[in-house]
This record gives sequence, C-alpha cells and structure tokens, in this order.
Amino acid sequence: MYKRILLKLSGEALMGPDRYGINTDVLQSYAAQIVEVADFGVQVGIVIGGGNIFRGLSGVSRGFDRVRGDQMGMLATVINSLALQSAIEGTGGQAKVFTSTPMSPIGEHYTKDSALEAMARGCVSIIAGGTGNPFFTTDTASALRGVELQAEALLKGTRVDGVYTADPEKDPSATKFDTISFDECYAKKLKVMDLTAFALCSENELPIVVFDMNAPGNLKRIVSGERVGTLIK
Repeated sequence: MYKRILLKLSGEALMGPDRYGINTDVLQSYAAQIVEVADFGVQVGIVIGGGNIFRGLSGVSRGFDRVRGDQMGMLATVINSLALQSAIEGTGGQAKVFTSTPMSPIGEHYTKDSALEAMARGCVSIIAGGTGNPFFTTDTASALRGVELQAEALLKGTRVDGVYTADPEKDPSATKFDTISFDECYAKKLKVMDLTAFALCSENELPIVVFDMNAPGNLKRIVSGERVGTLIK
C-alpha cells in the first residue's frame, strides 16, 4: 500500500502508564513495529513529539519565555529520538537521528537528500528538533517532513484508534470515521492536528492515517493495505 511513510509519534504516548518520561515497554513495542515495517521494504521517516518530557506552551504558564520554552521542547524531542534510535538498533534494525538544527555529534544536521539516502538503504530516518523554529508544533514538523520527503502518507500513531465525532475518552457516544475528507474535518472542527499541519497536508495532497500505535501489528497492517484507524484524504 505504501512504500514510503512519515510516522508521527506522540511524546505523551511514550509515557505509557507512567506520569512522566519514557516507558521502556512502550518504547520497545514501537521499535519492534517500526523494524518489522522497515524489514518489509517500507522506507520510514519518523518525527516524534516531546510532551512526555517538556512542552513549550506549558512552560509559558510557569514563567518561561515562549521562544525559550519551545526550544526546550525541541530538545525533548531529541532525547526521545535518541531513545527510539537505541531501541530500534537493539531490536536489530538500523536508525539514524537527524536534527533540524546543527547538533553534532548527537545527530546529523537534517537535509532532505541525506534523510532520503538513509531511507533508501533501509535505515529509519528519525528527524528530531521539530522544524527548528519556535511557534511550530511537531505536528507541523511531521507534515513538513512528510511533504519534503515525498511520503505517500503521514501516519499519526496515537493512543486512540482513529478520528471520532467527539473525544471518545470523554463522550462514550462518539462514533468513529473510517474515511473522511480534509474539508469535512475542517467543517466539523475535528482536532486531528493543528491547523498549520493540517493545511500543509491538505494543500500538498498528503493523506493522513490516524491510528492506535499501542496495538501491536497495526503499523504493518496499514502499510499492507488493511483498513486501520481513520484515513483523511
């Protein structure tokens, strides 16, 4: 179904049942799924959030300057990316961390060509540091990298198994969409991604699949063509 994907992972999802940080069981589960897909012949790029460690907006309410707060959030994504790289390599896969701003020797400075070259030889490209600019979320970073790398789909792995008419954790009567258009999502004010990220995907015709990353095997089912989660196109 897909030969090249951009996988967006939630930093909060990495916490698992914990209240903070990285849950190793969740990390290992994600790594195993990613390696399985890479071994299947799919080129994988990854952008991961940092909300399990620090979120820029939350820092503003505690007295941090917004720019400094966002920079701290970008560094949190680098920590998560390094952890995911280690887990992937420990599972027998290949992974390389790229950073949106120069951060040698932690990671190689991101360029489209270098990330694509790594992906072409079966290496998972993990792109850390968001867009490298404050005021942009990792959702926007994932949309930007997905468009840049000419991914066939942006797969947003969350703790929820798709897009619903309302928050299923708060409204038990909420119903799930199997497929929905960008225009419908916007008209219904469904919170899939922030508006900047959503507009980037819509304007560049990059479909989004929202799915439950915590269900083992879901990632391979999607790239194999099975209907999992919600497809937005």
